[in-house]
Amino acid sequence: MGTSPKADNPPMDRPAVTSSTAHRTQRARGRGLRGLYLITPDASDTGDLLARVAAVLPHAACLQYRNKRATGRERLEQADALRALCSNAGIPLIINDDASLAAAVGADGVHLGEHDGAVAAARALVGQDALIGVSCYDDLRRAFDAAAQGADYLAFGAFYPSTTKPLARQAPLDLLQRAGAIGLPRVAIGGITPENARLVIAAGADMTAVISGVFDAPDPVAAAQAYAACFA
Repeated sequence: MGTSPKADNPPMDRPAVTSSTAHRTQRARGRGLRGLYLITPDASDTGDLLARVAAVLPHAACLQYRNKRATGRERLEQADALRALCSNAGIPLIINDDASLAAAVGADGVHLGEHDGAVAAARALVGQDALIGVSCYDDLRRAFDAAAQGADYLAFGAFYPSTTKPLARQAPLDLLQRAGAIGLPRVAIGGITPENARLVIAAGADMTAVISGVFDAPDPVAAAQAYAACFA
């Protein structure tokens, strides 16, 4: 891939990201995405994973299934079980990195990183009603491009040091405000705590993405409640 311009130098005369009809469709799919964007920890035991997720799921706006250590069979089993859990709770399930898995289990959407293929290819697998999120890191041009391709929400960060991705690119807080011009929900990721969550929300974040801040907390339920309360 070619090198994208830096996020602090976006094109000032950027054209409209989509046709008005397509943009309305994206807004409709992303409507209501506000709050805690909970991401699963790596876990080999499906029963243990479900129990941990079930305890905190009532405080989440959506759940992303992410497991970098599981085998393909384990991922299918876990994703399918989480789909049922989320469906019963009325919480959207997003699958990280894998549109084929999202389609196989009937998830509500898929999240794409920079090496996970095009939005159009994912859309062909997950369908027109599914949510597609795209990681934009510190790159505003990537966010405009993702929106033009049909993404439904955009993730930015890391905003703070993260134990999950200690080498992640750092993004400035004002990137969230500038990305507001795109008109899609914005997710802040990277080292988000209940203490700094209000800062990213004030900067424009619609959701805060969290793994260890909830699942590694001494009291995961209290931690999830604290994150959710930041949006009150």
